[in-house]
This record gives sequence, C-alpha cells and structure tokens, in this order.
Amino acid sequence: MYVSPNFKTKKELKEAVAAGKEVHIFSPGPFPAPQNGRATIEGPHYPEPHKWYAQVEVQDGVIIKVK
Repeated sequence: MYVSPNFKTKKELKEAVAAGKEVHIFSPGPFPAPQNGRATIEGPHYPEPHKWYAQVEVQDGVIIKVK
C-alpha cells in the first residue's frame, strides 16, 4: 500500500496528517486498499527503494492517524 502524495519520509507523512491535510491510501496492484480500518503502508513509491513503513488508520480512504 502506498499514499498520495508520495512522501519521502515517515516524518513528512506524520506532519501532513497532523496538519489536517488529506492523505489518501491506494494499492497499485490487484488488491484494493482498505477504505476503513487499519493498514500498513510503505514509501517512497516504487521504483525508489522503500525506506519507511507505517501503520495507519483509514476512514473513507483518507488517513486519519499514523502510528
């Protein structure tokens, strides 16, 4: 699972969610991303090597909390 926009660090993701910005979760493969509940995401996006992972809570496809 990935997020949009493509954050280079987990810190950038946490700051954006804390600031109330709308961060969406998506899956580039055949399996859909959860629209509600918990998910594990990684970044930055392929083809760059993944440098961070995070567990998030999602509501209506938007991240509401980063753990």
